[in-house]
Amino acid sequence: MKIPKIPVLDDHIHIDPRNGRGMEAVKDFKRAGGTHICLVSKPSWSLGVNPTRGEDFRAVFDETLKIADDIRDIGVEVFPILGVHPAEITVLSERMDPDEAAVIMKDGLRVAAGYVYEGKAIAIKSGRPHYEVNPEVLKLSNEVLISAFELGSDCSCAVQVHAETGPCSDMVLMAEKVGMNPDRVVKHFATPDTPLSISILAKHEAIPDLCRQSRWFTMESDYMDENSRPGAVIGPKSVPRFTNRLLEAGLITPEDANRIHVSTPEEVYGIEISL
Repeated sequence: MKIPKIPVLDDHIHIDPRNGRGMEAVKDFKRAGGTHICLVSKPSWSLGVNPTRGEDFRAVFDETLKIADDIRDIGVEVFPILGVHPAEITVLSERMDPDEAAVIMKDGLRVAAGYVYEGKAIAIKSGRPHYEVNPEVLKLSNEVLISAFELGSDCSCAVQVHAETGPCSDMVLMAEKVGMNPDRVVKHFATPDTPLSISILAKHEAIPDLCRQSRWFTMESDYMDENSRPGAVIGPKSVPRFTNRLLEAGLITPEDANRIHVSTPEEVYGIEISL
């Protein structure tokens, strides 16, 4: 079957010229058939930033936007997603009390929301640790996440969350309580059992079945672009390659691919995707 030319979006990818392959990874993505990416800001420590106040995250966000400009020069469309990685609470707590760390993270999210207001980013990134933490840190992390939902409601933007494996069903009520539409809460590295919007790893075996159910979801690589962990989580070619393989094998249809790469992200993020 002849595969039609369609947009292909990676819904969660990092590009890091400092610590990884940078633009060479973007070129790989493009050569494989990728056309659009959601570029997610990296944790502060990976870019050499040690925040002592929320405003310090601006250096991370500005560097992310500079990377986005360089990516556009290669011919790939970019939608920046800026925020504060939930593991920041663990790293910051090595230097201060966890409650102080949570305050800094909330302030950092407010800075990120400013970029959304200005039209420089499409969504906010937040979440809670995906690893075991003590009850105090978990409580504080959920408070930070609720703050992100409040900002998402204020900005009328999506919030992409990084959290533990599983449904994270409690986030539906958390979002609704502060006026955030849970359909615009995107669980990155998701499993199909979540009631939130899902961004699913491109190699996930459930993709054909989700398409048969006409389920709305996006695909991601969660590529970290770190030379110390080459190819983690999966490589930058993964989303276009797996999309094409599924199409060629007849496991998904062109209509399915359009729903994954165009209709769903347009609905969730309020963006426009076209060739």
